[in-house]
Amino acid sequence: MFNYADLAIAFFIALVSAFLVTYPVNKLAIKVGAVDLPNHRKIHKEVTPRLGGLAIFIGAFLGALYLQPHHEHLPEILLGGIVIILTGALDDRFSLRPVAKLTGQLVAASFLVSSGLIIERITLPFLGVVDLGFFSVLITVLWVVGITNAINLIDGLDGLATGVTTIAFSSMFVMALIDEQLMAAYLCIVLIGSNLGFLYHNFHPAKIYMGDTGSNFLGYMIAVVSMLGLFKNIALFSFIIPVIVLAVPIFDTVFAIVRRAYNKESIMMPDNKHIHYQLIAKGYSHRKTVLIIYTFSAIFGVLAILFQNASITTSLIITFFILFLLHLFAEMAGLVLGGKRPILDKITKPFMKKEKG
Repeated sequence: MFNYADLAIAFFIALVSAFLVTYPVNKLAIKVGAVDLPNHRKIHKEVTPRLGGLAIFIGAFLGALYLQPHHEHLPEILLGGIVIILTGALDDRFSLRPVAKLTGQLVAASFLVSSGLIIERITLPFLGVVDLGFFSVLITVLWVVGITNAINLIDGLDGLATGVTTIAFSSMFVMALIDEQLMAAYLCIVLIGSNLGFLYHNFHPAKIYMGDTGSNFLGYMIAVVSMLGLFKNIALFSFIIPVIVLAVPIFDTVFAIVRRAYNKESIMMPDNKHIHYQLIAKGYSHRKTVLIIYTFSAIFGVLAILFQNASITTSLIITFFILFLLHLFAEMAGLVLGGKRPILDKITKPFMKKEKG
């Protein structure tokens, strides 16, 4: 079913295109004033161009042109993506109000819903396949908007969102191959390629940021791919698989919502208290913080693949392990018991003794 040579060629087209197109996009961003200015909330000290997501989009688009995919929902997926790109680009230049960005995301989601690409059902233990009926549209819109914003929120360090989404797309690509989901695999491989091509310019110290153009587009595409592939899987607990893949950005988003609600702050306003900032505050370097989050994202990606066709017993074991990992992650970021690290200290204690010896 899959032509692996075509997948490889499309990957390299996307990678090289994104790598090369980033240079003119960098100049364009500076020319139109789409730059990220340092302030008290941000870590970087230099004025840095944004709009890098435009290079990611172009790279993926050119890779997809080679594959020439055919799918009933493809026109609406592309239209939604263009709306997301335009909204993100305007925000990178003019810093749109949150309601304007949300409107763009809702318009993009409405294209998907109008095409019939919706989360129609989920599979639950003891109940089997549950048809969502009228709620399918609402859940679809919430999923698209929620994942789009989750990726946007984690885009706070050089190369962080680029790497995390690359890992997510890689996990979904493997699962698409296993389930023979052709369209999902096509989208994943070109997005992996374009992300890696852009990452050369975006890894610390970054020469350009993806901006909202990139983070919104990548979040939108992750939501789309998950609906094309992961939610179509009728295996038990299949609806949890995309949540596992995106465990880190979803955890960060939930933590941000709870924190802001507790402090009576606006949920839509940005701050510098996200997980990645907390890790830096705990003494980890910029690069090490990014690599830590990469590592956790990769582990969750592997667990999602294992979860895909697991039995109930194995699924429960994986679920408990995921919760354990999230707790470790929270301890590393100083979010548990006022910054205490009970489990991490127990794990690292033997190694500390060896070092002293």
